[in-house]
Amino acid sequence: MMESALVRKMQKARQYAEEKTDRVKFLRFEVEFQGNNGLHYVRYEAGQWLCDCRFFQQHGRCSHTMAMEIILDGML
Repeated sequence: MMESALVRKMQKARQYAEEKTDRVKFLRFEVEFQGNNGLHYVRYEAGQWLCDCRFFQQHGRCSHTMAMEIILDGML
């Protein structure tokens, strides 16, 4: 009995994953990003990217945030 319930849950999980853009919305998250010159912390919050690197502080975008946009293409 329990095994069939788990199988149904696994099937539902696959369906959810296939419909990810309709079902999942990122609100906020943070990652450690290993850049060529060191470790950086990149956050996504309230629809905006943030990074602790100097270039981002000066320009509002950086290679770290742009890489995350590419990695998560179609999810945000």
